[in-house]
Amino acid sequence: MRLLRPPYRAALALSVALAAGCAPAATNTPAHTPMSPTAAPTTSRPVSWMVHADPNEVVAFQKVAEAFEARHPGVSVTLVNIATGDADYFARLGSDLVAGTPADVVYMDYRDAARYYANHAFQPITAQFAASDVIAADDFYAPALNAYQWEGDQMCIPINMSSLVTYYNKDLFDAAGLAYPKADWTWADFLTTAQALTQDTDGDGVVDQYGLGTATQLIRVLPFIWQNGGDFLTADGHDLALDTPEALQALQFFVDLQAVHHVTPGRIEEEAQSSQDRFENGTLGMFFQSRRVTVALRASAAFDWDVAPLPRQAQAATILHSDGLCLTSAAAQPELGWQLIEFANSVEGQQLMAATGRTVPSNRAVAESEYFLDPNVKPEHSRVWIDVIPGLRPAPVLAQWEEIAGRADDEIERAFYGDITAQAALDLIVADAGPRLTED
Repeated sequence: MRLLRPPYRAALALSVALAAGCAPAATNTPAHTPMSPTAAPTTSRPVSWMVHADPNEVVAFQKVAEAFEARHPGVSVTLVNIATGDADYFARLGSDLVAGTPADVVYMDYRDAARYYANHAFQPITAQFAASDVIAADDFYAPALNAYQWEGDQMCIPINMSSLVTYYNKDLFDAAGLAYPKADWTWADFLTTAQALTQDTDGDGVVDQYGLGTATQLIRVLPFIWQNGGDFLTADGHDLALDTPEALQALQFFVDLQAVHHVTPGRIEEEAQSSQDRFENGTLGMFFQSRRVTVALRASAAFDWDVAPLPRQAQAATILHSDGLCLTSAAAQPELGWQLIEFANSVEGQQLMAATGRTVPSNRAVAESEYFLDPNVKPEHSRVWIDVIPGLRPAPVLAQWEEIAGRADDEIERAFYGDITAQAALDLIVADAGPRLTED
């Protein structure tokens, strides 16, 4: 198994051109390491796998690759990790796709995948999945598996799944005399708790402990819209459904957490120190995030902490976070690529991934075992990620999602920090997103 770490930053124009469905003009982009493992022995059958992972997670990918090689004599896996962020990952993928030399298997968030489906960058795996004697549809949680379907085909297999939950500092709750969050707590319960946790602890007139930290993104607001009976799209998926009282009320509640109640850090405070850093250093009572921060908290938090569901309103709801493995249309080794996807998503493969603690396995047998529900490590209530599955919903799987979400994030941030009203933000989001839904 070879691990490559390309030392370059590719041009973003390449992936933008791919998303637009056209080839880019010639650029002076630096050359990068070829995806094909040309240095491998001639008797070896190579398969390539591109991921973007932090140091803890890439170790798990390496173990999966090594285990796959051990079960397939003569096969070598070239694992390419683009560790410098999403932009570099998509730039690399875009350039490789344009050149016709992509990895056989690529790692992909379901929210980003539809633009690649629309451009035929990935090949459907419906037939291989149906014929597999290693994995089957019933092995996976339906919300994660279904999020990788497009026009009737299974396009990728989810290697993990998560959801937005509430991380909370138990020590700060204890010091404030507050009960820990319960599964059925409401928006009102949540706001009261956040207000009690927001404190000037040294009496200098400046708040130095906040009740909540959260990103100001559409994917943070959508669960509250769903909880309030609203939706992003109409039931047929063809039209926008945001222009409703339910959506406005949910957005108003979310932005008022800062704009009115000031239970979150302000813009300047957030720029000076992120909410994740505040939570890790013990000066933030609650933090909205997926499973991804668990490893960092285990390593750095000097306080007791746990997780709880999001507060609810008319109904419980949260949003799916998931990464999948996809087989590229130009794969040099499509059969081996599928077998790697198959193995990585088997019980054995996902047990290796679960060992990092960073992800929630999408394979039900692994998620409901001690590989994930380990009673000896935090958080105590990891089962929360399983318990919320009945209310787990994906973001819309749209080829235009990146553009829609990017503009919506900007307007939500402006409303959150009091620059515009929630109504103005919603109007601007609707005005931008509506026409995009009809774009080819």
